Amino acid sequence: MAGLQNYKIFMPPLCGIFFCREVVELAATRLIALHKNKGKSVAACLKSRTDYAQNPDKTNKGELVSSYECSPLTADEEFMLSKRQYELVTGRRQKSDVIAYQIRQSFKPGEITAEEANKVGYELAMRFTKGKYAFIVATHTDRKHIHNHIIYNSTALDSTRKFRDFLLSGLTVQRLSDLICLEHQLSVIEIKPYRERQKRTLYPPRESNRDKLCAVIDNILLNENPVDFEIFLQKLEQQGYVIKRGKHTSVKGARQKRFIRFRTLGAEYSEEELKAVISGEAEHHPRQKQKRIVPEQKFQMLVDIQAKLAEGKSMGYARWAKRYNLKEMSKTLIFLQEHKIGSIEEMRERVNAATAQYHELGDSIKAVEQRMAEIAVLRTHIVNYARTRPVYDAYRKTGYSKHFLETHRTEITLHKAAKAAFNESNLKTLPKVKELDMEYSKLLTEKKARYPDYRKAKEEMQEFLRAKRNVELFFAEEKSSAEKNEVSINNDSPGFFYCGRALGCLFCYKGVWNKRAACIGTVQNEGDWAQPNKHFAKQKWHLYRQKPCLPVLSLNQNNFGITTVLTIPHDGGGGRH
Repeated sequence: MAGLQNYKIFMPPLCGIFFCREVVELAATRLIALHKNKGKSVAACLKSRTDYAQNPDKTNKGELVSSYECSPLTADEEFMLSKRQYELVTGRRQKSDVIAYQIRQSFKPGEITAEEANKVGYELAMRFTKGKYAFIVATHTDRKHIHNHIIYNSTALDSTRKFRDFLLSGLTVQRLSDLICLEHQLSVIEIKPYRERQKRTLYPPRESNRDKLCAVIDNILLNENPVDFEIFLQKLEQQGYVIKRGKHTSVKGARQKRFIRFRTLGAEYSEEELKAVISGEAEHHPRQKQKRIVPEQKFQMLVDIQAKLAEGKSMGYARWAKRYNLKEMSKTLIFLQEHKIGSIEEMRERVNAATAQYHELGDSIKAVEQRMAEIAVLRTHIVNYARTRPVYDAYRKTGYSKHFLETHRTEITLHKAAKAAFNESNLKTLPKVKELDMEYSKLLTEKKARYPDYRKAKEEMQEFLRAKRNVELFFAEEKSSAEKNEVSINNDSPGFFYCGRALGCLFCYKGVWNKRAACIGTVQNEGDWAQPNKHFAKQKWHLYRQKPCLPVLSLNQNNFGITTVLTIPHDGGGGRH
């Protein structure tokens, strides 16, 4: 059976497709019914499907195309002729919109040549159709794995019947393809039990056009040693690239839509750096592709369960949201412990400080950007004023002639606009363009230097705002649940706080698999924090013998008059809590 990267079963009801993929790259086979597209004729649909299969770029200029009882060039027209003949012979019209069938057959990379794959595909089509249906076999080589596109007509050659797509036709194609592949000593997919099958498809990493171009440049500079930059460009042309010379030299590959400038490839690949390497003034260092590391968010915002229930969410969603909120709340409390925040007041102070710093940096960047915009506009006006001044002087000498105005309206308008801008800015003497460029460059450098601090301040502010919102929402839910149950909580006596009970139950439940738990409860004083609540300890008492607890974190909620203590056991190896 023909395969690519993952193991999967797919069986649509219409055409009986049976499709298998394996983690090991083996051969995979698939049967597909080709339907008539809405708004298109049957002839147009057949032509588009056969044209795609016979694409010269994919089939080595049409050399890897074979056929049976039809010509590859006129396959669509011959298919249509048999369909018209079917209506004349039988007097019946086609009820379904299936116009043809396609078999996709792919092979393990490096195991078979394109010519052999085409012969295998032809044999598969002949044995499956038993020679009763016209077909074409097109072998594609545009991907790492060689694969066949077999398209056969839904109408028989004698125009008396149509192909009946039975229930397990896809499975039949798959088994027949396996048999033929084994006869040709090719690999097939081993059918595994359902529980051992991989559900995800793992696709190979794709190389971008820029990465390909950099690899070609590296090969030319390191191995071929061009004498000058022009010879270097000629060698790129020999590799199939189109060169566009100008102010900024750019290149385009065979299948690229746009040109790529050298200066956009990054360090070591600009036009000046390449010239320096070619002349021997510098050494070329090939670029190493670095993976972008996306920082993991420490915690998410809690779900407002009551609001979601009011929107019409089910009780199942509410149960999931409770577990989700408890997990994210534990992460939030760990975050507060790391930043040494022990009360609501301290948290609000940190939020206000982070917000103020964020706005301060943002205002400074906005001021710099505003000044840069002013410089850009002023520079444009100065250039336009100097360029159009001779025309405006001639306009004055003509006594403001209307004919002269109509002839040079653009220049005169730009001159007047520049003069009006100078008067509005109260400029008595115009600054030099060079000075404006220096100031603009300085401001740009200052802006780039401030942006890292700005992004850091923004992330910090967002984290504190999420933590504040989570704590307020969690305590609000706990207060509402306490009021509903009519339970009073007293500070002077040890009792089990509902927040602790809920979190404790969750972590006890999850600790069966994760080997981690939380000791959560309310105590009289901080000296007794190491002793878990008695009620909580009954849930999973053995977990407390396995895991020592981290230092205590206290959150004072004045609105409720309680003190909540959360301690997270040590994970023993840097695992997630």
